[in-house]
Amino acid sequence: MYKIQLLSVFLAGFFCIAVNGQEFLPGPFPDRVVLTWSDDPRTSQTVNWRTDGQTRISYLEVAEADASPDFPSKAKRIQAETSFLEVDGVRANYHTVEIDSLSPGTLYAYRVGQGESWSEWYHFSTAPEEDQPFSFIYFGDAQNNLKSMWSRVVRQAYSAMPRARFMLHAGDLINRTHNDREWGEWHHAGSFIHAMIPSVPSPGNHEYDRDEEGNLQLDVHWKKTFHMPSNGPEGLESSVYYLDYGNCRIISLNSQEIILDEVSREKQAKWLDRVLSGNKKTWTVITFHHPLFSSKEGRDNPEFRKTFKPIFDKYKVDLVLQGHDHTYGRGRNLPVGVTNTDAGSGTMYVVSVSGPKMYNLTTDRWMDRAASNTQLYQIISIAGDTLSFEAYTATGQLYDAFDIVKGNGKKEWKERVPQDTRERTALPKHYLKKLSKKEIEEYHKVYPERH
Repeated sequence: MYKIQLLSVFLAGFFCIAVNGQEFLPGPFPDRVVLTWSDDPRTSQTVNWRTDGQTRISYLEVAEADASPDFPSKAKRIQAETSFLEVDGVRANYHTVEIDSLSPGTLYAYRVGQGESWSEWYHFSTAPEEDQPFSFIYFGDAQNNLKSMWSRVVRQAYSAMPRARFMLHAGDLINRTHNDREWGEWHHAGSFIHAMIPSVPSPGNHEYDRDEEGNLQLDVHWKKTFHMPSNGPEGLESSVYYLDYGNCRIISLNSQEIILDEVSREKQAKWLDRVLSGNKKTWTVITFHHPLFSSKEGRDNPEFRKTFKPIFDKYKVDLVLQGHDHTYGRGRNLPVGVTNTDAGSGTMYVVSVSGPKMYNLTTDRWMDRAASNTQLYQIISIAGDTLSFEAYTATGQLYDAFDIVKGNGKKEWKERVPQDTRERTALPKHYLKKLSKKEIEEYHKVYPERH
C-alpha cells in the first residue's frame, strides 16, 4: 500500500510538471471570457470565450440581472459562432455571441458554456440612452511578465474604478506574436475583469509578424479574442474602427500598418478624415500604438506625424492615447511662444506603459509631465463639457492629472498635477550603465528634478 501511495504521489507530481510546462490549456469549461463591442454599446454586447477543440457547440445565456437568484429562469439561450485555432500545439475552439436588442442603461447577467460545463454568472451594463457621466481605463503596453507583473496593474485599476465602462489598450498586449502562453497570461492577469468590463484594443508591433511572402500578419489570436465594429477600412476592420459611447467618439488606428505600409497609411488617413468630418460628439479620443511624439530617446515617426497630425489639428481632436515607448509623457507639443492659455484648440498627446518593461526618456522634452521606470494606469472621466484625466502608479498613487473644459466655443486646460508628487525621472543604475557620460550629463540637464 505504501509503495502504491508513493507511486501515486510521483505520477501526480510528474503530471503537474508536464502540464505546467504548457500552462493555460483549454478544457470543456469556458475560459478567456472577454467582452467587446461590435455594435452600439447602448443595445448590444459581444462576448468571446474559448474551450477545447472537442467542444464544438457552446452557448450563451443572458437575462436582466436581479437581486433574486431566480433570474436564470428568464434567461435567453443563444448558440455561439465557433471557429477553430491550433497554435503552439494547442487545439481550441473560440466562440462568439453578439447579443442585440438590449435595453439601454440596464444591468445584465450572463454565462457561457454547454452541458455540465458552464462559467459562473457575470454582469455587464449597457450604455445609457441619454448622455451621462462615465469613466474608462487606459493602459499602455502590458507586453512582458503579464501573469506576475501586469496583473497587479490591471487589478489595481479595477479596484480604483470598478464601474469603468471599458478598458482601452494601446497595443503590445503581449510580447511574441502567435504565442498562446502569453495570451494565456494576459487573460489570467485580467481574469473576471475582462468578462465584466469591455475591452477596446489597438494592436501594436508585437501583435504582428510577416508571412512567407513578407506581408504583415496580425496575431492569429486577435480576431478570435476581439470582435470590434466592422466600420473600418476594408481589410483592417478588426483593428481600425470607431465606436460612440455617450458624448464621446473613440477611434482606433493601426499604427503598425501605418508605419510599415504606405498604402495602409493613406487608406487609414482618408478613412479617419471621413469619420471625423461626420463626428457630432462633444469629445474625440483617438488611440494607436506608435506615438506621434515619442517619449523614448532615439525614436521618431515623422511620416506618421506628417500624415495624421494635420487631420488631428483640422478636427481639433481632444486626446490621443498611445504606447510603445515604455515611459510616460503627456503634453501638447506646443510651438515656441504658444502658452497653455492661448492654445485652446490643441490636442493632448499621452504615452504610457502598464507593464514592467521600461526605457529611458527622450531628452527632446516636449512633455508637460514625464516619468521613467514606472508602471501606470490612467482613468479618463467625461461629464458633459469636462474631460478629466488622471494617471496613477501601480501602487495607486495619483501621479498626473488635468482637465479639459469646453464652453462658449472655447477649450480650456486645467493642470491638476499633485504638488506633493515629484516627477519620477531618475534612472536606475542598470539604465545608467548603458549610457555614455555625455548622454548622462545631457539627461541630467533635461531632468534635474531628482539628480
